[in-house]
Parts: sequence; C-alpha cells; structure tokens
Amino acid sequence: MVKIDLKQEEEKEGIIVEALLYSGVTGLVMSKEFVEKHRFRKMKLERLIYVRNMDRTLNYTRLIVDTVEVIIFFKGHKERMSIDVIGGQKGELY
Repeated sequence: MVKIDLKQEEEKEGIIVEALLYSGVTGLVMSKEFVEKHRFRKMKLERLIYVRNMDRTLNYTRLIVDTVEVIIFFKGHKERMSIDVIGGQKGELY
C-alpha cells in the first residue's frame, strides 16, 4: 500500500488515499462506493469490460461500465489517468 494524492482536474483540492499496487494487474480500478463517497464524475465507457479475477474466472460484478478521469500525484510525479469503476469491492482504490 502506498499513499497518493488524487483529484479531478477542475477541483482545487485532492484527497490522500492508500492505493494497493500489484504489478500483475492489467488495469486500474476504483470501487463504486469510493467514487460515490468522494463525488467523482463518472463517464460511460464506449466498450464494456468483463471483469476477471486473478485466477482468470469471471468476477461476480460481471462488467465495468464507467470510468473516472483523475490526476494522480506521487513522490513529485503527476499523471492524468483513467480509472475504471468496479462494484462490490471492500477496498477503495486498486
């Protein structure tokens, strides 16, 4: 787990969150609950994404339909990222 600063472009202030980093993943996801709690603006994906678990089985959430655009700050590095929104997770940012 690492602490990162995360914000949407037009917001003046961001939030500091703990993010789980795992080098074996193929994308970034954020929980639906976290998105709603922090009022991130969701955008519909043009193409839906099927969610697979680490063992390659289909996840019970089935599809990713939304994404959020954020700016991530970490140790002096700043990067704009699209993070997909996934439901039913216990954590917040993956």
